[in-house]
Parts: sequence; C-alpha cells; structure tokens
Amino acid sequence: MNQTQTMNVAEKFTLPPSASRVQRHTNVQVQERIRLCTVENIARTVSSPESINTRLGELEREWDVERVLELNAALLAFSGVILGTFVNRKWLYLSLGVTGFLAQHSLQGWCPPLPVLRRLGVRTRKEIEQERHALKMVRGDGANMPESSDPWRQAEELLSIQER
Repeated sequence: MNQTQTMNVAEKFTLPPSASRVQRHTNVQVQERIRLCTVENIARTVSSPESINTRLGELEREWDVERVLELNAALLAFSGVILGTFVNRKWLYLSLGVTGFLAQHSLQGWCPPLPVLRRLGVRTRKEIEQERHALKMVRGDGANMPESSDPWRQAEELLSIQER
C-alpha cells in the first residue's frame, strides 16, 4: 500500500468533526429546505425589526437535533427497561438497540431517527446560532449589516456572512 492509499483508508475511518457531522448525513434537499426556512425567518424579522428580541427569545428556547435525539433515546431506553421488567424481558432489546443507535450517532452523526427529525425541520445548534447571530447583526450588536431594500436578499447575505 502506498502513502496515498494509506491516507484514503485513514480518512475512511476518521470520525467527522462535531460541528458538521449531522449535516454530512442530511439529504441535500432537506438541508436546503432548512436553510430557506432560516432565510425566511430572518427576512420576516428584518421586515419587522421590533420583533427581533421576540425571535431571539424563541431561538434561545429552540431545541436542536441533538437535544431531541437525546430525549427520544432516553424515553425509549427507559420504556424498554420498564417494559422489560414488568411485561416481557424481550423489551430489553429496545433499550439495547436505542443505546447502540445513540452511540452510533455520537460517533458518526447518524442514527435512524435523524432523517425523520431533519425532514421535520429540526435544526442543528450551528444552524440556530447562524440565525441568532444574523438577527443580532440586524439589531446592531455586530459588524456592519449588509444594505438591501429586499428583506430576502438581506437575509441571504446575513446568513452567508455567518457561514464564513
């Protein structure tokens, strides 16, 4: 095996970075739909600046995909233990499967409920933070805000600044 082949094998077994692992396992069309929803949220708020603080409060309370998955896994694992104890021991396999999927998600960024949650529009912490930072720029907390009379265009520009 030459050095290039060795590097390709090493890359294949390297864990993805935490910040992008969920997005790497999300369908491109779903990612684009989530991005457009974020742009719409920003554009709506840019059109009505008095609602910025309200929207920022909503973003502080928004659950990211990691939190939703953790709660989902905890509830299913707990249910498996309870059902395994009081109904039938075979229910313990539910807990085993859920914890296995949770471990897979923590390592690779993918597990079976992830595509469903992403299609439902559950965002990553990074995606939520991008909207939050863009709104803070509109409010005047950050750097220079892009000038545009079209709220959609301004929202797109704000989001692109956050992606850099």
